[in-house]
Amino acid sequence: MLITDSKSLKDIKKEFNQKFPHLKLEFYEGKHVDGKPSHSMQQLDDNLLIGEVRKMHTEGELSIDGHLKVSTLENRIWDKYGLNVQVFRHSGNLWLQTTKTDHWTLTEQNGKGGRSEQSFQKMHED
Repeated sequence: MLITDSKSLKDIKKEFNQKFPHLKLEFYEGKHVDGKPSHSMQQLDDNLLIGEVRKMHTEGELSIDGHLKVSTLENRIWDKYGLNVQVFRHSGNLWLQTTKTDHWTLTEQNGKGGRSEQSFQKMHED
């Protein structure tokens, strides 16, 4: 995933979601405390450009694979690109911040989100 000042937050979120369809990223002002959720009032608008929301203007390729822990991804994006991001997992018809399971890998989170979505759909088919 290429991080540049001219990309929108929406672009980054879309690229991430294509790789992990039961997960999503949300961007926030400031840095959040590990294991704690970010407040919805600090959530950034998807249409903002990356260059508009950060002070550190490092650009480059962000390599993301399924073996990466959520906390590692969130910290790497902050440390390398100056962006505060939270990973959310699909849970039924809701999106949950993964704060209590940040030690899980992206593959584990995505799998849990997929199973949750299937259970929710089955429950509402009857």
